[in-house]
Amino acid sequence: MHYYDGNFGGMHLIWWIIWIALIAWIFFIPADIPYQKSKKENPLDILKRRFAKGEITKEDYEKSKKILNADSPKNLNT
Repeated sequence: MHYYDGNFGGMHLIWWIIWIALIAWIFFIPADIPYQKSKKENPLDILKRRFAKGEITKEDYEKSKKILNADSPKNLNT
């Protein structure tokens, strides 16, 4: 290892810090980065949200909910 005038050379330390930070970022970053992937909403969630916002009436909500529950995969197998 070469020492220049007794100094270790700060650039070497900076590169180690960069590499460690890069490796840590790759392995420890959460899989779901906010706003990168949109959460898939099922139709019932969308219906509930629209009803909560007042976009549809209670009658429309109940009718649509009944239709969605009738078409759900668990009911198709029976």
